[in-house]
Amino acid sequence: MNQVFSRIFCLAIISAIAFGCNSQPKAYVSDPGVVSFSFRNQFSEDVPATLDMIKDMGISNIEFSNLFGLAAVELRELLDERGMICTSYGVGYQTLVNDTEQVISDAKTLGAKYVRVAWIPHEGEFSLEDARRAVNDFNEAGRKLANEGLYFCYHNHGYEFRPHGDGTLFDYMIQNTNPEYVSFELDLLWTVHPGADPVELLQTYPDRFRLMHLKDLKRGVVGDFSGRTSRENDVVLGTGQVDFPAVLKAARKTNIEYYYIEDESPDVIERVPISREYIMSITK
Repeated sequence: MNQVFSRIFCLAIISAIAFGCNSQPKAYVSDPGVVSFSFRNQFSEDVPATLDMIKDMGISNIEFSNLFGLAAVELRELLDERGMICTSYGVGYQTLVNDTEQVISDAKTLGAKYVRVAWIPHEGEFSLEDARRAVNDFNEAGRKLANEGLYFCYHNHGYEFRPHGDGTLFDYMIQNTNPEYVSFELDLLWTVHPGADPVELLQTYPDRFRLMHLKDLKRGVVGDFSGRTSRENDVVLGTGQVDFPAVLKAARKTNIEYYYIEDESPDVIERVPISREYIMSITK
């Protein structure tokens, strides 16, 4: 048995176990897209070929957080040629704050409805001061995006779940951002890693979440508030710590519009189709 076949065989077994262990009620979710970061290595080598590969997986919706050396109009042309779409455009914190007009222009060119930031710069432990700064910046940038018909979403990354008052700094950010200008993208791995409950969050703030990263954390991994973990701790969806049937059931009663599979492992080409099949198997 050669090495490639062995790896694919093992992934197939993992998939079968994940499907077989699911006995919970089914929940609806639209056909999931994918985060471009999952295929960052492939995109960096050949954007058109990578788009073709993703399309062959049955995926047509991509959340881009990198233009991979292309102008937004060039990337949009490649998507249009393949009948694919970009619904969310991820940018860095400083880019959002300091170059908002360019972000708006690129998002519109790509056809994205959402603009997303996934990391708040901070030194040492994420603090209340960091959260306050982000709240102010997100409210201001979000207002500018909203005036152009775009939604701004902040993607949690784990460090925001440090305790604060009767809740966490993430609660503080949700409660102090303007819901007209700021929404959120729930990353499941970066919710369970610091010990938070994604179902509880969705039930507590059903109107604030509009996007979701479908990402799973290896069983047995004990997280923290660092916002960092080995990429080896990414696992095929349904085989880790996230209770996907419960999460997707709770998500039905929220404002979430798009779901994106994210996988940072070296086996992403083999694993994304398995993860997609799993998500589709528990939804209808």
